[in-house]
Amino acid sequence: MKQSEFAALHGVSRKTVTKWKERGWLVFAGDEVDVDASNANLKRYRRDGVAPVTQAVTQAPKGNKRKTVTQVASEVTLAPGESADDAAGRILTGNVQLLDFDEARCFKENYLGLKAQLEYDRDSGLVVEVGEVARVVGAEYAKVRTRLLAIPAEQAPRLHRCKTPAELQDMLQEIITEALEELTRDGASSP
Repeated sequence: MKQSEFAALHGVSRKTVTKWKERGWLVFAGDEVDVDASNANLKRYRRDGVAPVTQAVTQAPKGNKRKTVTQVASEVTLAPGESADDAAGRILTGNVQLLDFDEARCFKENYLGLKAQLEYDRDSGLVVEVGEVARVVGAEYAKVRTRLLAIPAEQAPRLHRCKTPAELQDMLQEIITEALEELTRDGASSP
């Protein structure tokens, strides 16, 4: 198999396959890629192993290329004797129970009610977005980091006067406690 076909088989770019070749992950039989041996190397060396490859991919014509929407869609295997239409029907119906009109309307109304409840909880402050929490926590950690990194420069002359390890330990304990109390006071006064 050629490198470009191997790239299409795994759904990656030719550049990625070239990188795999440079890393020694591909095994060649002459000028062709040994698919089984190369897949074994990819499984061994790649962080995520080898994505499941179910059938050879034919080269798509240049121009508008179809791309799969989901990861699951790229892992579809045709059962023996199954047509593409049968497989599509199997995937679309999956484990989904089709509802009649009244049940579907009830389901939709429940969904809209839960969505409205979530919006109310968010507006009232009972629920917060993860991104906002991460931003605030990150800012607080940055303050702690900055304050702790400033200790050596600020306190070096004071620590230099210590004569015993016990005296140095006590002074460091006092300095760190003061820094943490200062950070606690700053956090209490913030909104």
